[in-house]
Amino acid sequence: MAQGQDISFLIAFLAGVISFVSPCVLPLVPSYISYITGISFKELTEVGFRRKVRWATMTHSFFFIVGFSMIFTLMGASASYLGQLLSQYQDWIMRIGGALVIILGVHFTGLITIPFLQMEKRFDLKGKPLGYAGSFLVGIVFAAGWTPCIGPILSTILLYASTSKNFWTGMVLLAAYSLGLGVPFFLSSLAFNTFLSTFARVRTYMRWITFASGLFLITIGILLLTDQFKTLNNYLNSLFLP
Repeated sequence: MAQGQDISFLIAFLAGVISFVSPCVLPLVPSYISYITGISFKELTEVGFRRKVRWATMTHSFFFIVGFSMIFTLMGASASYLGQLLSQYQDWIMRIGGALVIILGVHFTGLITIPFLQMEKRFDLKGKPLGYAGSFLVGIVFAAGWTPCIGPILSTILLYASTSKNFWTGMVLLAAYSLGLGVPFFLSSLAFNTFLSTFARVRTYMRWITFASGLFLITIGILLLTDQFKTLNNYLNSLFLP
């Protein structure tokens, strides 16, 4: 990995983590785990069933993560391809996109509400998934029907991917984003009871987490607007690399 891209991939991964703790994803994690495994909430929380369900939660969560990662990665490839077609306008795309990301960040903080961003778009699947293929399908549906909470963050990474001059960079950026979203989901499925107790404490601070996420978007928007990603990356490399 080129040093010039280190900060971009780190930011993409962090964006995935922030998406996971967003109000549209974190509270729904128990429901997703129960749905894709076909195991009741009671069984998931029953100590005596832990060994029985551990393999099921691990494998079904893996296929669910692969499903949405595939869609996000393809979106990254498409964004990079489109950006290459419009390469002569990339400076304008970055600046205009940076301004839009700042607006999305302000909306995310709750300081200003943009009504149409409050609209949700979800696809509901009836019945339990059919095995691992079903979990993979639910992952695809999750990626295709994300809600506004995850949309602004994902859009930010897609926007940056569109400014990449390398076709593969967009794919790797969205793979890093998927990893940031998928790893905490996978860990939550393995330690379900721990997740529930942690979430009970975290939900008290959900408003502040959302506000901090908005500040994260505003910061990324400023970096895009001023074209300072490279400068920031060089500075961090000077601190941590010999």
